Amino acid sequence: MPHSLLVVHVAVRVKPDGREAFLRATLENAQQSRLEPGILRFDLLGEREDPSSYLLVEVYRDEAAAAAHKLTPHYARWRDAVAPWMAEPRTSRKFVNLDPSDERW
Repeated sequence: MPHSLLVVHVAVRVKPDGREAFLRATLENAQQSRLEPGILRFDLLGEREDPSSYLLVEVYRDEAAAAAHKLTPHYARWRDAVAPWMAEPRTSRKFVNLDPSDERW
């Protein structure tokens, strides 16, 4: 049972006056990203105690799918649109799935 998916957590902190615009742009990007063949999940989470803190949970079949995602027009629009609303640079951490195995996704 292979465990080879690429799971990326992207942490984002947004300026208070940019939250609504950030959410609109990020929801559009997430919806378009879910249509990509190499993406298994693309979730947007908001922190309960801090309304300016968000987490993107992205699950890719492999590194190639993640690289292809960054070449899409919707990603480029999102990246450029949200830049002015960032309170600090976004950070990401990469994981591999341990359970469930690949075929359970």
